[in-house]
Amino acid sequence: MFCNNCGNELQGNQAICPRCSAPVLGRYVQPNRIERHLTVLGILWIAYGVLHVGGGLAMFFVRMFVFGGVWSPPGAPFFVGTILHAVTVFLLVTGFVGLFAGIGLMRAELWARPLIIGLAILSLLNVPFGTALGIYTLWALVGGNSATEYERMSAARA
Repeated sequence: MFCNNCGNELQGNQAICPRCSAPVLGRYVQPNRIERHLTVLGILWIAYGVLHVGGGLAMFFVRMFVFGGVWSPPGAPFFVGTILHAVTVFLLVTGFVGLFAGIGLMRAELWARPLIIGLAILSLLNVPFGTALGIYTLWALVGGNSATEYERMSAARA
């Protein structure tokens, strides 16, 4: 058991916390490592997805209104259009998958954890924010016994 006020670990028979002198009310269970990071990760992945979708839509807007409906800028080599098209598709796909997986992660869905881990590996190449988010995600969802904790949380929320 833990104190509701300060989080100090208590013995089962203590009625008052020895650290802060607060009365022990019921039972307080300290959240596990995954629970502490799950909501933050979900919000960050939703924000990352929104940024990617916004970037993909901006590139599509540039194609339509600046380049006159073609993917390649005037006078550019032929492969530039292919690269711009591929980047736009990549941004849109990873953005929508990030949004979807971030929502699933916040709900502790079983399918969301492996999907977010895959996106985290891809995002490591997106310096600096994607790299930071990828490292944080991999640290939170892969380290220790996080798979077991996540499955337990998912089963409890179902």
